[in-house]
Amino acid sequence: MNERDGLVGLDFSPDCNLARYLRSIKKFPILSPQEEYELAVLYQQTHDQKIAYKLITSHLKLVVKVVSHYKGYGLPISEMISEGTLGLMSALDKFEPQKGFRFSTYALWWIKAAVQKHIINSWSLVKLGTTAAQKKLFFNLRKIKNKLNLIDDRDMTEPVLHDIARSLEVSVQDVKEMNTRMQSHDGSLNTLLGDSSDTGAEWLDFISDSRPNQEESLAQIETFHYRKKLFNEALHVLTPREKEILFKRRLTDKAVTLEDLSKSYHISKERIRQIELNSIKKISRAVGALQ
Repeated sequence: MNERDGLVGLDFSPDCNLARYLRSIKKFPILSPQEEYELAVLYQQTHDQKIAYKLITSHLKLVVKVVSHYKGYGLPISEMISEGTLGLMSALDKFEPQKGFRFSTYALWWIKAAVQKHIINSWSLVKLGTTAAQKKLFFNLRKIKNKLNLIDDRDMTEPVLHDIARSLEVSVQDVKEMNTRMQSHDGSLNTLLGDSSDTGAEWLDFISDSRPNQEESLAQIETFHYRKKLFNEALHVLTPREKEILFKRRLTDKAVTLEDLSKSYHISKERIRQIELNSIKKISRAVGALQ
């Protein structure tokens, strides 16, 4: 699918009025699960651009919601929405509705990946060659500071710095340096959008509630039931003894010890451990084959 086909009129150029765009995407209807599934199957078979348009536009609000969490990185919102939309389009080309997931559940990760890649590419102080730990620090430091209500840098005491460094598996010096870099890019949620000074529209007005909406809650429930179904089907590859040991070790509120199971089955603790690990591997392979 051509990344721009089917999206005529969704202008992300610097001259675009972002506030107007955010208002306009509210007009696109949210598809029911059945409508979404039928359209996704049709697109998979035909790659019809009209079908792609319906699926993409019904999820543009999801892109905006994802981008709202990256507001503080000092980049134009329109650019991040544009990149997130490209991630959404890529997700549509890869989506397999027969696997049972909602498109929004699948597309969420593609949108996040596209936005994060754009942010990293745009920051001169964060290169693509940085380690996974550095990227984790980059995208989680602000979140942790907000959670701990660390508004003033004077609150970043040595114990706090050590706790953050330990939780993100980086050095204290890494935390200090990244915090300094990011301070210069912090932006206000009360910034006026585009040429909306006449209307007083601010970015804050368009940030959706962080709690899951009805569609997201449904997607989470569907994902849970789908995984549960796969797991139950995969259990058939285990022998009765393997199943019993796995349930007693991993699937009860209080795990039975290796020693107790060793006595019950009259085999060594090491053999119990081997059966447990082999059972997990067999289920993993079976789940992979079912997907």
